[in-house]
Amino acid sequence: MKQKTILTAQEINKIIERLAYEVLEKISNPLELALVGIQRRGVDIASKLQKILYEKTKIKIPLGSLDINLYRDDWTNLASTPFVNASNIPFEVENKEIILVDDVIFTGRTIRAALDALLDFGRPNKIKLLVLIDRGHRELPIHPDFTGKKLNTSLKEKVHVFTLPQDGKEEVVLEQQN
Repeated sequence: MKQKTILTAQEINKIIERLAYEVLEKISNPLELALVGIQRRGVDIASKLQKILYEKTKIKIPLGSLDINLYRDDWTNLASTPFVNASNIPFEVENKEIILVDDVIFTGRTIRAALDALLDFGRPNKIKLLVLIDRGHRELPIHPDFTGKKLNTSLKEKVHVFTLPQDGKEEVVLEQQN
């Protein structure tokens, strides 16, 4: 398999900073904003975003994490039972404008599951989607409101996002199967 680095740590940081500016431009009130990262790497990206937003606004925007494993529509087809982490939403979602954060959007099924999981915590005013990488190939009519980078990929390729907390390095890699 061939691997190609698509984004370096420095490029990822620049993209997340740009996304923070886009969020501030498009939200109505930063006091009603909350971030929810989809475990695991979506949480890491949301955490970086939270720090940048704090630097720009001096508002500590609430941050939550969401585990979607039991909401997936394919877990009964998996070879083993899914590993379930705890979701942690330490704020009321009612009347919030939530930015749902994930590393890669592909078919849209993860986001559908995340929406189901998030709505179990209450009904926010709005939910917007922010992704670091959009690789296309949607199976559901779900599209991000904020996109870091679009990649045209084939179905034989994989996109791997590595984050410091999870992987000890930060980069985005495109893997091509021979």
